[in-house]
Amino acid sequence: MVDKRVVMVVDMQNGVFATPRQQQQECVAQVNRLIRAAGQVIFIQHSESGGLEEGSEGFALLPELEQPENALYVTKTACDAFYKTELERVLADNNIRSFVMCGCATDYCVDTTLKVGASKGFAITVASDAHTTANRPAALASTLIAHYNDVWENLTVPGNPVSVKPVETIVTQWLTN
Repeated sequence: MVDKRVVMVVDMQNGVFATPRQQQQECVAQVNRLIRAAGQVIFIQHSESGGLEEGSEGFALLPELEQPENALYVTKTACDAFYKTELERVLADNNIRSFVMCGCATDYCVDTTLKVGASKGFAITVASDAHTTANRPAALASTLIAHYNDVWENLTVPGNPVSVKPVETIVTQWLTN
């Protein structure tokens, strides 16, 4: 039987968090809560020049993140974790058609990966309180997080709506099913 408790953790890396992020400690705590409750974790890591090269300290996951022994890892070079990566194969090989998303940055890699994944038919739930971003010139991080939670909840993907739920609700549903 395939474990339905799958969490995809996007770009929770040292180099990404070199820039201050909205409620960073709280976000990491919520991500860890999902990791502990999940049966399978997929870590997505961004690689590019300027401090996020594979094998560098910046590329490494945040040290406070829990990494289960059975965790899967996918490296990407674009905001879209499906673009020219092994992600789709990893999901297929592990019979994963639905997952919870969390991580950083809300307005870049989380958003892009979620929209592409939903369009590919994956059933995605976003952990509304387990993704973060930085302040941007046009908007504060807190505004962006609230905005994207609303966008995702109202995203139109016929036959495949995206769910947006707090970690507490997700974990409770996992533990009672």
